[in-house]
Amino acid sequence: MSRWFLYFLTYSFLGYCLEKLFARAVRSPERVRKCLLLLPLCPVYGLAMTVCAALTGPADGLLYLALVGGAVSTAAEYLVHLFYDRAFAVRFWDYSGIPGHIEGRICPQFALIWGVLSALALRTIQPALAQLAGRIPAGGSFVLWLVFAADCVVSGALLLEKRDTQLLALGPGLAHIWASSQSRTS
Repeated sequence: MSRWFLYFLTYSFLGYCLEKLFARAVRSPERVRKCLLLLPLCPVYGLAMTVCAALTGPADGLLYLALVGGAVSTAAEYLVHLFYDRAFAVRFWDYSGIPGHIEGRICPQFALIWGVLSALALRTIQPALAQLAGRIPAGGSFVLWLVFAADCVVSGALLLEKRDTQLLALGPGLAHIWASSQSRTS
């Protein structure tokens, strides 16, 4: 189990980095931390790539990896978006301005990008990650799981209370938590 959790964390972190690079490349005004309050993770990437790793193997060809990666990543993106929308009434992304989108949750252009990126990650990153995962002690994985779970709970509570993804920027989010705790103790 710790191996799969390491895959999830690694790909969530790489997804976070990819989001930051993309925002910088397109000069997006939206450059705040998103997804979790404290940890630099985008779980949708971790979920998608962990499933891709489970469904593929080292002998699979690049085309197969791209097809599986595109389909799984797009399905994960749709389902995670739906979850955020229904559970927290928030949207982390909106593709409604892109032709061919489905409910603003997914679009064919990004499905193709996810396919290519997934195939490359499964071919280049996954073999090294699989070797590293075998060396992580179960106790270390448990500590990471506790930190991740705590961040999910705090981030979820913040989203439920305020319905504002901008609060997941580190400064405003921690300021809100601090202010809430001060008002409860007064």
